[in-house]
Amino acid sequence: MNPLKSITGTIITGLVIAAIVMVIFADGSSTGIQWAVWLHVLAGVAWIGLLYYFNFVQVPGVAKALSEADSGGPGPAAINKYVAPTALLWFRWAAVVTWLSGAVLLSQYGILGAAFTFQEGAAVIGVGAWLGTIMLFNVWVFIWPNQKKILGLDGKTHDPEVIAKAKNVALMASRTNTALSIPMLLSMTAWAHGGYPF
Repeated sequence: MNPLKSITGTIITGLVIAAIVMVIFADGSSTGIQWAVWLHVLAGVAWIGLLYYFNFVQVPGVAKALSEADSGGPGPAAINKYVAPTALLWFRWAAVVTWLSGAVLLSQYGILGAAFTFQEGAAVIGVGAWLGTIMLFNVWVFIWPNQKKILGLDGKTHDPEVIAKAKNVALMASRTNTALSIPMLLSMTAWAHGGYPF
């Protein structure tokens, strides 16, 4: 049986390979931090990758499908019914795992409070932590509740005006997160690669 034929098998294969790499190269003193870093990075890649997918692929794709629906095009139904709900599930929970694992890492490094108060040595990662916190807030307070209305996942029927407003709020929150992801990623990588004195 090929494990790469299922997403679960693929993830387990990746985790096993990562564990082997960690065992080979670990010095024995930082295993917990290594796992937290890997979890943070993996969840962060999923979160930001899906954020970019929504903004660069799905939103324009749905707009094009809508514009071609009257001329025999497929319309957005398949994306909205089958793709978006699953993508939003991974998106919102990847955001939570990214934020929580980041907080655990800041705590393990002993700089949780210092980062969130921009103290010397933790200011640049503090910027990243605050931007990530704002982005998490946007996911759960603005994007997800409005996407439930747009896609009919809240079990209610909404007037076209309500859906139009929900689309605007979700889009603006998503675009805000896309813009914030750039300085957030810069802050995170700057701290990890020598920018920590700032």
